Amino acid sequence: MLQISRRAAQIAPSATLAIDARAKALKAEGKDVIGFGVGEPDFDTPAYVRDAAHQAIEAGKTRYTPVAGTLSLRKKIAEKFLRDNGLVYEPSEIIVSSGAKQSIYTALCALVDEGDEVLIPSPYWVSYPEMVKMAGGVPVFVPCRHEDGFRVRPEEIARRVTGRTKALLLNSPSNPNGCVLPRKTLEEIAAIAVEKGFYVISDEIYEKLVYDGCEHVSIASLGEKIKAQTVVVNGASKAYAMTGWRIGYAGGPAQIVKAMTAFQSHSSSNACSVSQYAVEAALSGGEEELADMVRAFDARRRLICRLIDETPGLAADLPEGAFYVMMDVRAALGKRCEGVTIESSHDFASLLLEKKCVAVVPGEAFGEAGFVRLSYAVGEDKIREGVRRMAEFMASLT
Repeated sequence: MLQISRRAAQIAPSATLAIDARAKALKAEGKDVIGFGVGEPDFDTPAYVRDAAHQAIEAGKTRYTPVAGTLSLRKKIAEKFLRDNGLVYEPSEIIVSSGAKQSIYTALCALVDEGDEVLIPSPYWVSYPEMVKMAGGVPVFVPCRHEDGFRVRPEEIARRVTGRTKALLLNSPSNPNGCVLPRKTLEEIAAIAVEKGFYVISDEIYEKLVYDGCEHVSIASLGEKIKAQTVVVNGASKAYAMTGWRIGYAGGPAQIVKAMTAFQSHSSSNACSVSQYAVEAALSGGEEELADMVRAFDARRRLICRLIDETPGLAADLPEGAFYVMMDVRAALGKRCEGVTIESSHDFASLLLEKKCVAVVPGEAFGEAGFVRLSYAVGEDKIREGVRRMAEFMASLT
C-alpha cells in the first residue's frame, strides 16, 4: 500500500495557524471574532519600505538573485549586525531566506544528522520541534519554570547534554512568553556550549521589541568561541511589519552558511527579489516608525495584563519583549461549560472560540499545559472587548 513518508506522518500541523483558520471561518460566517492567535503586527509596512518595493519593480528588479541574497542586502545586514549586535560578519557569512522560519530550518538541515539531539527550552515556538524532526533530529525539551518567568536555567541545559547533542535552539525575546534572557544567563549558556561542543541556533527575530529598559544580547557577541558555534537568525517580519514579504536572514560561520546556501539552492532558490530590495531600505532607516510601534506594543502589554489580572480565575505575568503573553488558565481546568468539562488548555481555547468568538492558542502547542498564548498585536479596543468576553466566559463556568 502506498503511504506518505514516516517523517511526514510524524509532523503536527501548526496549532497557531489551525486556530487562525477556524477564527477566519467564523468571521466568514459573519461572527465578530477577536483574534489573539497569530503573531503578526497590525501596523502597515512603513511607507518608505513600500516605496522602495515600487521602485524596484519599476526598475525591473524582478528576476533571480544569488541564492544567498543580493550582495547589497547582505552588506546592509552585515552593517545591521555590527551596529545592533557588535557582530562582524562578511557577506559570505550571511544568507537571506524566505522568512526567519526558513533560515532556522535550513540551519537545522545543515547541522543535524539523523538521530542527533537538539535542545529546546520549553515553552517553545510551535514550529521548533517539528522542524527538528523534519531535519531528522530528535527534539529534547528543557523545561522552564513559571516561577522563573519561563527563563531557561543554564544548569537544566547542561543536565540534558548527551553524546548525541548537536545544537540548542535559543529564542530571546521569546515566543510564546515574551521573556528576555539576561546577559549573565547567556554567558553561562555560551560556556556550556563551548565546553560540551554543540551549536547554538539563536532566533532573535523579536530583538527590537523589548520594554522597561531590557537589554537584548546576542549570544554570538559573547566571544569568538561561541560565535564560531552560533547561527544568528533574524528577519524583517516583526520589527518592520513585513510578515507577508517573507524575508529572514542568518549570520554564521562561512562553512555553515555555505552549506545552508547549497541546501536552499535546491529547496527554494533565492528569496523574493522585490522583497529583498524593500528590506534593504527597511534596514537603512525607520527608527521613528519602529519606536512608535514599540510604544504602542508597550501600552498594549500593560493594558492586557492589567485586564487579565483583574479577571477572576485568570492571570498573566508582564512580558519583557515580543508581543505575546502566556495567560494562566489553570483555574478553569475541571470546570464545565454548558455540560462540557474543560480538561486542558486546548479545551479552554476551543470553547472560548466557539462560545465567545475569542481566539487564543492552547499552551499544549508550546509545551506548557494550563496556559494559553495571546498576541497583543491588536488594537486596544479589541483587547478590552476580548478580555471582557473572556471574563464572561469564566463567569459562566460551573
